[in-house]
Amino acid sequence: MAWLFPPQERDLQMPTEGDLSPHAMRRVCAEAATGAFEVAARKINMDWDTHLDGKQIQRGSERVGDRLVDEREHALKLLEKNHIPPASKLNEHEVLVIGMDGGWVQNREKNEDGTRWREDKVLTVTSYLKGDEAAEKKPQKLVNSYMATMEDAAKFGRLARLEAERRGIRKAQQTVVLGDGAVWINTIVDKHFPHAERIVDWYHAAEHLHDATKAALPDDESKQKTLAEKMKSMLWEGKFDGLMKRLNELSAQAGDPPAMALETDPRKVLRRTVSYFASRREQMDYPRYRKNGWPVGLGVVESGVKLFNKRVKGSEQFWSTKGSEAILALRAVWMSEETEFYQQLYPSPKERAA
Repeated sequence: MAWLFPPQERDLQMPTEGDLSPHAMRRVCAEAATGAFEVAARKINMDWDTHLDGKQIQRGSERVGDRLVDEREHALKLLEKNHIPPASKLNEHEVLVIGMDGGWVQNREKNEDGTRWREDKVLTVTSYLKGDEAAEKKPQKLVNSYMATMEDAAKFGRLARLEAERRGIRKAQQTVVLGDGAVWINTIVDKHFPHAERIVDWYHAAEHLHDATKAALPDDESKQKTLAEKMKSMLWEGKFDGLMKRLNELSAQAGDPPAMALETDPRKVLRRTVSYFASRREQMDYPRYRKNGWPVGLGVVESGVKLFNKRVKGSEQFWSTKGSEAILALRAVWMSEETEFYQQLYPSPKERAA
């Protein structure tokens, strides 16, 4: 399929080959960002009475995705030379929350261990209005933007800083990084967001406590739930010393795990839980976070991971690294809430000049 555009449309930065107008190309990219290429072709053919196939939709949309990746790389190089990107008009946030997590993509090429699954790393940058615990007013989510990549953690961290700069981190009253406490996330925060407040997602912390009670009381589900709720209350109320004392008691009662114990061995689960909480104490001051009106849940980024997975994860979906990177970039633009999809892909000359 040729992708030719009239001369007056060339300044819209559209692909140089094709017979689709910018408006039509927006539709192609939107369908490719939200569903399988073959399904996108069927929808478009039904509406336009055309005869496009999935491969044509793939080539056209991936070309636009490649351009988005190239533009992101250019902006990253400028940032690394201390050229700060223009901040979004949606800035001066009361609280800017940076969330990080990972999803999965199945590659065509096999990994060294023979598997095909690789992690895609997902970033959300979300503005909030502060909550008010005394008035029972929760933090109010305003605007999300997204970034996802197949790059490693080091490159992801640099791209995360780029997106945070674009969203106006320098004008935010408070920056918070929410995560599951993973080492790779803490490493990124150390380097790129050293002044941000770090918070371990409340639901991940609570899940670790449930795992610990299951390991300590494997045969009594009722006591598991009672103990888990008691320990969660201790954590929520800031009684961290008491929580650590109880976790250490449970681990001591179970005994030391043997050297070759499986990761699921109850003794190893308990030992791991003690270490997890002991090393992240400074990131679990939930009473202070609530008093300050900050969010403590990672729901936005977990939802974002699911939304990316919905497009790229599937037993019958196999991606090249370049292809997945392009479609992740396209879907990130589709999911972000700052401006209309069309404007983000193809800004007018007037918008670009502004």
